[in-house]
Amino acid sequence: MERLPISTEHCTVERDGHVVIVTMNRPEARNAFSSEMLVGLAEAWQYMSDTPEVRVGILTGAEGTFCAGADLKAMGRQPDDPEIRERMARIENFHWKGLLREGRPTKPLICAIEGWAVAGGTELLAGTDLRVVAEGATLGLYEAKRGLFPMGGCAIRLPRQIGYANAMDILLTARSVSPKEALDMGLINKIVPDGTALAAARELADQIAECGPLAVQAILRTYRETEHLSEEEALKISDEIGWPVIGSEDAKEGSKAFKEKRAPVYRGE
Repeated sequence: MERLPISTEHCTVERDGHVVIVTMNRPEARNAFSSEMLVGLAEAWQYMSDTPEVRVGILTGAEGTFCAGADLKAMGRQPDDPEIRERMARIENFHWKGLLREGRPTKPLICAIEGWAVAGGTELLAGTDLRVVAEGATLGLYEAKRGLFPMGGCAIRLPRQIGYANAMDILLTARSVSPKEALDMGLINKIVPDGTALAAARELADQIAECGPLAVQAILRTYRETEHLSEEEALKISDEIGWPVIGSEDAKEGSKAFKEKRAPVYRGE
């Protein structure tokens, strides 16, 4: 596992082959957001998008918890490290990019959740593509209970992802949600025993990394660009994105490997 130089004290970014693992690292504060953490997250997503060898990412939290949301005091304080301050100044809207409200990576992102994943933690979950959650975890959007608003986008994303009634139940009551309930609503993909979320997410990541990267990224891009269009309009965009994949070297390799009964070697070309 290679630790990447974009890591910060509050956000560790590591790479293992085609997989990037991003760890929120403020366990003394239940991994609540700080500016230093958010700039590290923003740079991690950009790295994933910009690096052809990277095919999938995993987002998790250190020491048995995911993220308890915003630490307003820490987010409003300028870091002591001048390098971190320079990185913050260089990235426009680094808070929103780190939170996956904008600038989401072009590669699939899996969240591996243990412990608390509330407020901004659940907002991060809603910005990922696959969600693995430990059975003892706690989810929820607590903002309304505190007189606040879910600025990460969940007031928009949740109704689209799990339906109006389920979303309003979570958003308006500001109550805790169990993994079982989240699974029944379609908010998450899988429940696993406590302590195994990262390992289970890595299994998913390895499955994705074995697929053709052009195909995987095209599927993700097609959904994001067409989710609010009519089927007729969406199919036009789908064709524009899909036909180049069909004609790619990866597609030829996939067919050839199938005929030769071997694992394909994809190059993203």
